[in-house]
Amino acid sequence: MAEDEELVDAPRVVGVLSSLLERVVERNDAVAYELMASAAAPASSLAPASAFRATARPDISVRAYMARIARFAGCSPACYVVAYVYLDRLLRRGGRRGRGALAVDSYSVHRLLITAVLAAVKFMDDVCYNNAYFARVGGISLTEMNYLEVDFLFGVGFDLNVSPETFGHYCSVLQAEMLRLELDKTTMTTAAAAAAAAGPRLHSCCLSEDDGTTTTTTSSSSQQQLAA
Repeated sequence: MAEDEELVDAPRVVGVLSSLLERVVERNDAVAYELMASAAAPASSLAPASAFRATARPDISVRAYMARIARFAGCSPACYVVAYVYLDRLLRRGGRRGRGALAVDSYSVHRLLITAVLAAVKFMDDVCYNNAYFARVGGISLTEMNYLEVDFLFGVGFDLNVSPETFGHYCSVLQAEMLRLELDKTTMTTAAAAAAAAGPRLHSCCLSEDDGTTTTTTSSSSQQQLAA
């Protein structure tokens, strides 16, 4: 609830992107734990080496981290859509080049986010803060911020241009996620009312990635790519 309050003044796209990434992170964390259990090895040894992977899991949630970026970065809402495009390009190019699948999980999502937003702001907005400022916002050193930016740019092949068609496509993915969130709220409200009428009881609900509503087949494949 506190994290939702932090997003009250943020552009709506921030909350929607946070929700999408949280589900991707949750799923990839679960896959990592399964691999770790089957291999009897720590998760860090199974993941490909990457500058974006932290040695320890950050304490701050994805939603709170996005709220912090939105509060202090001062960038336009379009930057978050473009940052989403860049993240997808990074993962797609990494897979095609055989660099090993960089999973968006609890260890990598924060560094990927701050770097993707930094690249998007520099490309999209006329006025933006420098790397030192973004490093403070992201909770990392300036040296690390500079290194992550360079690694990110090479990772996307310096392909920073986003056509109106591509921008609209990724907006449709985020819009589908927004509709899913609205449906979830309605379902939760109805379920809560029914539970209150029936009396207290224990129940659980498991939501898979495929349960999310998508507008097109290409939108669904794009969301799946982020979980690669």
